[in-house]
Amino acid sequence: MKIEKRVALPVVAVIASVVLLGCERPPPQTSQIGYRGVQMGTVDNPRILKAKMEANKPVESLPPAAEGGPKVSEVYQNVQVLKDLTVAEFTRTMVAVTTWVSPKEGCNYCHVPGNWASDDIYTKKVSRRMFELVRDTNTDWQAHVAQTGVTCYTCHRGNPVPKYAWVTDPGPKHASGFKPAGQNYGAKSVAYASLPYDPYTPFLDQANEIRVTGTTALPAGNQASLKQAEWTYGLMMSMSDALGVNCTYCHNSRHFADWKQSTPKRTTAWYAIRHVRDINQNYIWPLNDILPASRKGPYGDPLRVNCMTCHQGAFKPLYGAQMAKDYPALHKTAAAKPVATATETPAPAEAVPAAETPATETPVAEASAAPVEEAAAPAEQAPAAEPAPPAEQSAPNAEAASVPSPQQL
Repeated sequence: MKIEKRVALPVVAVIASVVLLGCERPPPQTSQIGYRGVQMGTVDNPRILKAKMEANKPVESLPPAAEGGPKVSEVYQNVQVLKDLTVAEFTRTMVAVTTWVSPKEGCNYCHVPGNWASDDIYTKKVSRRMFELVRDTNTDWQAHVAQTGVTCYTCHRGNPVPKYAWVTDPGPKHASGFKPAGQNYGAKSVAYASLPYDPYTPFLDQANEIRVTGTTALPAGNQASLKQAEWTYGLMMSMSDALGVNCTYCHNSRHFADWKQSTPKRTTAWYAIRHVRDINQNYIWPLNDILPASRKGPYGDPLRVNCMTCHQGAFKPLYGAQMAKDYPALHKTAAAKPVATATETPAPAEAVPAAETPATETPVAEASAAPVEEAAAPAEQAPAAEPAPPAEQSAPNAEAASVPSPQQL
């Protein structure tokens, strides 16, 4: 009996250890964000949250530039995007960008030594387009970034290439004739779930249908398959992981698909998905021809962005720190077309998203027919109930998602 006990106790201890490896070390805490009894709450672990806040600290803004003085276009050559700035503000912006993007490499990461006007370095061409991206984001995509906006630091965090960028993943090799459809690889991209490992190519680069839930009690007319639902859940897992939140941050647990019962954050997420597509299609893909092989994936596609690129585990990038307001260079001029504000008449419910936009459309144009932006009070009013996906639309499969479509360029 003693021998049996001596053998049994270590075995039990080993089994318990293996089981507990999948558990998070206490103490998790839940905060109620909705009606009682419907599981509307956010789950946080103070220990993990503290580490995330340390990793998402903003940097201090530089002192304001002296007012007045000549325009940069009167002093420097080949300034194309920031030519509306004064020399003082331009210099301040360049110093800030260097500390945000290439603190070790310095100015010569984007400039030819001895000839700053030269375009004979690909990083200068890329950075010029990135300035346009940041300006457009802060001016035209306030339905996503609100008044907080973004800076180069939001994504780069002191790295020439953002830490969380992605390319289309060919996946591990598998036996001939065996098609796992991208599942069961335990990929970080889907928070180690047994879901297709690449939700980014079909949904954040291309514009495949995300919606899989029907709008009627019976499934008639809804052609979405279980496989398509798994791809959608893969995207949801990646977004949840990127923002450090659970499903109820955007969805109501009693009816995930119903916009009227969802939280206002779901509206913001609707814009965010289209914003990311816009960045990948209209800003990054067109630069692919000038990028070196070290900035491309196995299929020759460029490093692109997803939710993690900016959020990095925080529900708001840098936990909502407002860095952009201190840098006028990161906003379009006053002559630029203003974006929708809270004083404008909200779009009628019928105008809210009815179907995913085809990949050939420009996401910016969708804003006129999209749900009321989060900044529009009282609003943060969610979109109306969505129609079922069209019958001809099928689920993205591993083959379709593996190689970027030429039409996306």
